[in-house]
Amino acid sequence: MANTSILVVGGGFSGLTAALEAAEVGHEVFIVEKSPFLGGRVAQLNKYFPKLCPPSCGLEIQFQRVKSNPLVKVFTLAEVVSVSGKAGNYEVTIKLTPRHVKPGNYDFSEEARALSKDVPSEFELGMGTRKALHLDMPFAYPARWTLDKGALTEAEAKKLAENPVVDLDEKEKTITLSVGAIVYATGWKPYDVTKLSNLGAGMVPNVVSNMQFERLSAPCGPTNGKIVRPTDGAAPKRIAFVQCAGSRDENHLNYCSYICCMASLKQAAYIREQYPEASVVIYYIDLRTPGRYDTFKDRILADPKIKPVKGKVAKIEASGQNVKVTVEDAVTGIKGEDVFDLVVLATGMQPSLSGERLPAGIQVDADGFLVGGEDKGIFAAGCAKLPLDVMKSAQSATGAALQAIQTVKGR
Repeated sequence: MANTSILVVGGGFSGLTAALEAAEVGHEVFIVEKSPFLGGRVAQLNKYFPKLCPPSCGLEIQFQRVKSNPLVKVFTLAEVVSVSGKAGNYEVTIKLTPRHVKPGNYDFSEEARALSKDVPSEFELGMGTRKALHLDMPFAYPARWTLDKGALTEAEAKKLAENPVVDLDEKEKTITLSVGAIVYATGWKPYDVTKLSNLGAGMVPNVVSNMQFERLSAPCGPTNGKIVRPTDGAAPKRIAFVQCAGSRDENHLNYCSYICCMASLKQAAYIREQYPEASVVIYYIDLRTPGRYDTFKDRILADPKIKPVKGKVAKIEASGQNVKVTVEDAVTGIKGEDVFDLVVLATGMQPSLSGERLPAGIQVDADGFLVGGEDKGIFAAGCAKLPLDVMKSAQSATGAALQAIQTVKGR
């Protein structure tokens, strides 16, 4: 007899959508998420398309649906390490990393403030720090703090060990799940900007990626939503956006990352809303704003203080605290230089599976996107399949859920 349970790998927007679509028609669903919380990349955004909502707008609704549905089981700090079997009858081994904090809604704010070390925050993408005890976003689900045991001093560890909610002795463990179909909704990661040496990434101060800029703009981010230069906290007056930073480049990502042009236009609007006197230049190869987003592009570019320049940026380097950009204007053919307070690289969208060690039977193409698997009851959703925005990721997840349901029902 076929197993009608479904595994969803990834707890971002597409993973949540796929899981809920399946659970709400009666299937047991397991969500496996490698980070401490659900929400994925959307949770890190200031606003997302198409309605320019804050992430809480869509995610809190999804979290409530997960909480209220007993058919959805969530495993965070969890990774798939092996898959065996066939469609209708899979055995999946899951590795669970210790959280060191027991279930419950205990508030560790006071304990966290008392800790001595500040360590780089993975959630803030290098733009901020966290303590060893951390709850990365105000509406996190599960609403459980996470303890980074390695960031404690010996004295701090001894004191926390006295707290009955803390378990410093918790060990890594594995569990086995039996499922009939698998949906991979593992999302995407920003392309490694340190590979873009000519664009100054990781070397030139006040050059940030588009996702780092989202964190600077977010009210719950490291600057409480105040867009400032990382080096000195100054308000930027001239800002440049560099499109296709790593995308459409045979030396980096061959493909168009789909969302980058829309993200830069959106972020230009963040700046103009916050700083009415600031000016923005967008250096682009092509501005791609598919479908309904053309209207958004026209509205943003109607602002006289936002100037699009068709041209390829050749070099970015420091000019004191400022940033010098060398670019060849594709219309005039003139190569020139300009200086900005802040430069934002529209870095590409790379599938999270790229470069990862994958369980047997899970195959990706040269770029890291999941391919095949449908005949085996394994389906890709969202940006595990191809670059997509949030709305299209959700649509893709619904399709993947329906395919998974058909797989387990048809056997």
